[in-house]
Amino acid sequence: MHQDAERCVRAVQSKDARFDGWFFTAVLTTRIYCRPSCPVVPPKVENMRFYPSAAAAQQAGFRACKRCRPDASPGSPLWNHRADSVAKAMRLIADGVVDREGVPGLAARLGYSVRQVERQLLAELGAGPLALARAQRAQTARLLIETTGLPMADVALAAGFASVRAFNETVRAVFAMSPTDLRTRRSAPSAAPGVLSLRLPFRAPLCPDNLFGHLAATAVPGVEEWRDGAYRRTMRTPHGHAVVALRPEPDHVACQLALTDLRDLSLAIARCRRMLDLDADPIAVDEQLAADPLLKPLVDKDPGRRVPGTVDAAEFAVRAVLGQQVSTAAARTHAARIVVAAGTPVEDHGLTHLFPTPEQLAELDPAVLAMPQSRKTAFAALVHALASGALDLGVGADWDKARADLLALPGFGPWTVEVIAMRALGDPDAFIPGDLGVRLAARTLGLPDTPGALVERARAWRPWRAYAVQHLWATGDHAVNRLPA
Repeated sequence: MHQDAERCVRAVQSKDARFDGWFFTAVLTTRIYCRPSCPVVPPKVENMRFYPSAAAAQQAGFRACKRCRPDASPGSPLWNHRADSVAKAMRLIADGVVDREGVPGLAARLGYSVRQVERQLLAELGAGPLALARAQRAQTARLLIETTGLPMADVALAAGFASVRAFNETVRAVFAMSPTDLRTRRSAPSAAPGVLSLRLPFRAPLCPDNLFGHLAATAVPGVEEWRDGAYRRTMRTPHGHAVVALRPEPDHVACQLALTDLRDLSLAIARCRRMLDLDADPIAVDEQLAADPLLKPLVDKDPGRRVPGTVDAAEFAVRAVLGQQVSTAAARTHAARIVVAAGTPVEDHGLTHLFPTPEQLAELDPAVLAMPQSRKTAFAALVHALASGALDLGVGADWDKARADLLALPGFGPWTVEVIAMRALGDPDAFIPGDLGVRLAARTLGLPDTPGALVERARAWRPWRAYAVQHLWATGDHAVNRLPA
């Protein structure tokens, strides 16, 4: 996108928010970089330069605009719907791998040398992994400075900086303000002590019904709940745990985070964004699906549908097995039972546990699993594969390999594998033509209702078939596609 200068100029001149996060505009005269929708008067074309990432603009010596805050724009949708090594690297960096394991750890997860990873990221993003991680630390620092009263030394540590000096230098370089000056822009205090109040941006439109409706309807008691118009859940993080509350608003998702350790802030935000699919490009998705005349009425009725994801891929895979061939209510009951038996207790009003890890589930008494032996076998095989590391469902996982590894497990068929690919791996093209709800919806709309014929028809929907599934599910009487009252 950033290499198409004419298209970028048109987006900047029209202040088109759809392109926020796709590229960044740097202005030679002011040495400032902005998002395309920046409200200031657009600069002269000859003074514009375009960069694929905020890190690249920062590395070229430009400072973030104080008006549009380009560091807080939605992420590029490329990193969620692509499965190549650069996309995997970006998802891993957002998940904090560079901060925890360094560039060698990132390279090891990708199966490349450090030099290869740096070369690939520089070629496509104009910045290496350290610069990209530095840009993320700068954004985390700004959030903490402006939304908390923490001492600056604590902010530096929580944001992932090795020293207060590096923290001060980075904040000044990126925002052209000292940390103390940024603190003067501090927002209103959080709703409760120790809770961070944040705004998660997204590309409009957004249809909250299927997104929050599904999460609320499938919520596991003790781990998740819908309360006072917000979806709340516990989340396991590298340095402890978090409790998050997410509420849909017209132009953002309101997020309240209570963290055991503030070093997990950027990771928690990234996981919430993935769960809500907030970096999606709904215009591109809707245009593709609406090209099918039988899908067009569904898209026109509810533009901006997202694919509900998860904050923990292993957790979702376990829940997918528990939900095989049973109702949503029964699946919740099974999940709640194992949470009480093996989950880690937490202290919160209404939420009581963290969902158990694969290692904890491996120690679970089989008597707790009140389900058929075939499903117990599938459950045990999955838990063992996850606990041993034989199965990788993380943000840097190879989607094709993960599918093959899942299919090799006993009790795993195409339905379970594709649901996991859709919700846990985040593959936007995952498709479940054999799903009863999908087939019934297809028949109602006049689409082919046999799996083979439906797959053939759905070729035109690629690479957004997972979004088509959301629209098809919404045509029936599905409580999971309605926002709770």
